[in-house]
Amino acid sequence: MARKTTSKAVKQGTKKETKNQVQKPEENQVFISEADQYVFGQGTHYDIYKKLGAHPSVENGVKGMFFAVWAPNAASVNVIGTFNDWDEDLHVMTKIGPIGIYTLFLPGVGENEMYKYLIRTPEGEKLYKADPFANYAEMRPGNASKTYDITKFKWTDGTWMANRNGKDYNKEPVAIYECHIGSWMKHPDGTKEGFYNYREFADRIVEYLREMKYTHVELMGIAEYPYDGSWGYQVTGYYAPTSRYGTPDDFMYLINTLHKHKIGVILDWVPAHFATDAHGLGRFDGQCIFEHPDPRIGEHPDWGTKIFNYGKNEVRNFLIANALFWIKEYHIDGIRVDAVASMLYLDYGKRDGQWVPNKYGGNENLEAIEFFKHLNSVVCGTYPGFLTIAEESTAWPKVTGKVEEDGLGFCFKWNMGWMHDFCEYMKLDPYFRKNNHYAMTFAMTYNHSENYILPLSHDEVVHLKCSMVNKMPGYPVDKYANLRLGYTYMFGHSGKKLLFMGQDFGQEREWSEERELDWFLLAEEQNKGMHEYMKELLTMYRKYPALYSIDNDWSGFEWLNADDADRSVYSFFRKDETGKNNIMFVINMTPMMWENYMIGVPKKKKYKLLLNSDDKRFGGQGHEIPAEINAVKGECNFKKYNISFDLPPYTAAVFIF
Repeated sequence: MARKTTSKAVKQGTKKETKNQVQKPEENQVFISEADQYVFGQGTHYDIYKKLGAHPSVENGVKGMFFAVWAPNAASVNVIGTFNDWDEDLHVMTKIGPIGIYTLFLPGVGENEMYKYLIRTPEGEKLYKADPFANYAEMRPGNASKTYDITKFKWTDGTWMANRNGKDYNKEPVAIYECHIGSWMKHPDGTKEGFYNYREFADRIVEYLREMKYTHVELMGIAEYPYDGSWGYQVTGYYAPTSRYGTPDDFMYLINTLHKHKIGVILDWVPAHFATDAHGLGRFDGQCIFEHPDPRIGEHPDWGTKIFNYGKNEVRNFLIANALFWIKEYHIDGIRVDAVASMLYLDYGKRDGQWVPNKYGGNENLEAIEFFKHLNSVVCGTYPGFLTIAEESTAWPKVTGKVEEDGLGFCFKWNMGWMHDFCEYMKLDPYFRKNNHYAMTFAMTYNHSENYILPLSHDEVVHLKCSMVNKMPGYPVDKYANLRLGYTYMFGHSGKKLLFMGQDFGQEREWSEERELDWFLLAEEQNKGMHEYMKELLTMYRKYPALYSIDNDWSGFEWLNADDADRSVYSFFRKDETGKNNIMFVINMTPMMWENYMIGVPKKKKYKLLLNSDDKRFGGQGHEIPAEINAVKGECNFKKYNISFDLPPYTAAVFIF
């Protein structure tokens, strides 16, 4: 006969029959009260992850593990695991209220025990589910949850956290290094997996980021996921850093180390959809409690994934509490929200008959819109220095607009339009660039509409799109010269910056999650030069406020000549509120030498050369540009003064004045 274990915790918070008072829980006891259940049902229990899941607890002076799961349609739920030899009848959970939460306290259960919930449906079906709120998981291909205490780590990043809360990142330099841990660099021990753990990775990535002068690292694929080839974008464990690289404490060490060296950490976050694996969230208790039950609303046909039901209070609570979980428990500095467009549009990636219009007959997902407003209001309102970043690929208005003005409330939006125009232009043979000149100037016509990040992400260097350097036209030496031009244009243009790993030294192969970056290329002259050039660009970007302090207003950017299409030359300058240390860019996108090239300038001053992309130490041809050029009186490009110099082929010249 099965033994039923009833947790004392489920009785806490109720009145005793003999005494008209509330029974107090023991110290270090986890329990779920009626208030917890009510607030979770309203969608506003932002600490629900401290109650649902598996948590160390004490009852009657005995240490053990408190388990709690939301399964409203279950006939019964059991906890099975290594602590009970996966016995399917031994540990029955108790349903504690109408919302459908089941709980159980198991004395003697400690950390690193594998477990699942065995959910029996009213129809007699058995479902073996990982814990949606688990803090740790079995290393794939296993898929069990693991017990873990995430409260033990001793943080030492108090100064970083305090300083972050006072920052306005619209006025700060933001240069993000997008990174996939498993393929950044393989472990030299030669194991099959070849992964550095979080701690080993921390020591190596910090050294690299500090050398290159990036301000932030964006980590791909951290929340637990079953399939390496999804890169972490089809998640099963939203509350667990992937065990591929170690324990939750190991991940905390990584964040703490990065903060110690003044490097912010952004996580890719995926509220748009989730994996359909049997142990995951889909049909969790036999019915669709996380996804919408109508497949026209609840499924992505192209991706083979499930869509969260944003109209359901508990589901919104699951996701918003998850964002707060990474902030509060792991000290994350930002989230880049994946596939925002797929959430905003009901017909995204769908044909007629595959989607259902909203109540007004339109294709806008009204519930997802409200979810984003709720998310950003709570997160940004509570943590003012935290970044929420939307990967949004359409012209949806006010993505970074204030919620009270009917915006979505994000801090930044990826400028996918700029990325597309940039890549298409840079791929052109220089002969044809004059006919597409305005592809590179167009983004400034709408730059003021949002707070933008200019992304050259992993999506641009996979699926036969070529690496960044191999998008460029010409012979190898031309490709690298073109890439130096492109990056200079990117760092001069308004908007924060993001670059995927490997592209800063001219990775030549497309990215694959199965192998490390081609670090051996740094022994080659062109790659070494590219690496050095990017270091110079990043250093310059962080040094001069003119390059970052006004990114979404014309007061921070001015064209000197946006119309020299025949020679494919762009010239502009950046400025800040002080009007001092303005930075001027002159970029020749052709292999032609333009002798005595004249540019109209705003002031009669000395224009001092900061950077010449054709310098030999960067892999260039070594054409010289004067170190200082005096402006002379004479109208040019509607300016009263001008400078002139020989502008070398495929060269970007950067001046300060």
